[in-house]
Amino acid sequence: NKFGQPLGIRTVVVVGGLSREEQGFRLRMGCEIVIATPGRLIDVLENRYLVLNQCTYIVLDEADRMIDMGFEPDVQKILEYMPVSNQKPDTEDAEDEHKLMANFNSKRKYRQTVMFTATMPPAVERLARSYLRRPAVVYIGSAGKPTERVEQIVHILSESDKRRKLLEILSRGVEPPIIIFVNQKKGADVLARGLEKLGYNACTLHGGKGQEQREYALASLKSGSKDILVATDVAGRGIDIKDVSMVI
Repeated sequence: NKFGQPLGIRTVVVVGGLSREEQGFRLRMGCEIVIATPGRLIDVLENRYLVLNQCTYIVLDEADRMIDMGFEPDVQKILEYMPVSNQKPDTEDAEDEHKLMANFNSKRKYRQTVMFTATMPPAVERLARSYLRRPAVVYIGSAGKPTERVEQIVHILSESDKRRKLLEILSRGVEPPIIIFVNQKKGADVLARGLEKLGYNACTLHGGKGQEQREYALASLKSGSKDILVATDVAGRGIDIKDVSMVI
C-alpha cells in the first residue's frame, strides 16, 4: 500500500495466519499485484479465489531461502499455474533488442520471471533452468562478503555460559534496537520472559506467532516501545528495521 496507493495500483497480501475468506474477497474485487507466501497462494489458487491466466510478471524473492525451507515443490506448483501462452520464445528472437521492445509495448507481453537469491545452490539452479528462458544474470555486491561498516565478533562458549555472556554484553549499555536469534520457538519465549524479568523490554518473533502478533512485535521494536527482539530464523530475512545496533 505504501508504494501502490500513490500510483493507483491495487495490491492484495495473501499470507497464512489471516482470514482466507477475507483475502479471497479482496482478490475477487480485483488487483494488479498479489504479494504472497507459497502455501497460502496455492490454497487460494486451488479454491479458485485467484487465477493466473493474465499474469505477466512473477517475482521469486529469497528463492534460496524458500528452497532451504522445503518450499521447492510449492514454488514449482505455483509456476505450473502460470500461463504458457505468453512465455518468451527460446530462440534467437529472445535476444533481439528491437523485437523485445516491440513486445514490451504491445498488449501481449512476454511473461517475465525474476528470481532474487543470495546464493545459488543446485536446487535454485535447477529451478532457474526449468522456468527461466535465456535469463539475464545480475550480480550486486560481492557474494559472501559482509559490509565494511559491520564489525563481526565470535565468542566460543559452552551452552552453560551463553546466558552469562549475553547478560554481560547487554549490561554494556548497547543502544537499541537489538535482535537476538535463537534456534527454537520455545527458547525464544523463555529468553524473552527472562530478559523482561531483568528489566529489559523484549518481544518475540517466531513461527508459532500469528501474523498480527508478528506485525505487532516488529512495530514495537521500530517504535521504540521494545528494545530487544528475540527471534528464530523466521526473522532472518525480509524485515526492515532501521539503525539496529547489534545482532546476536
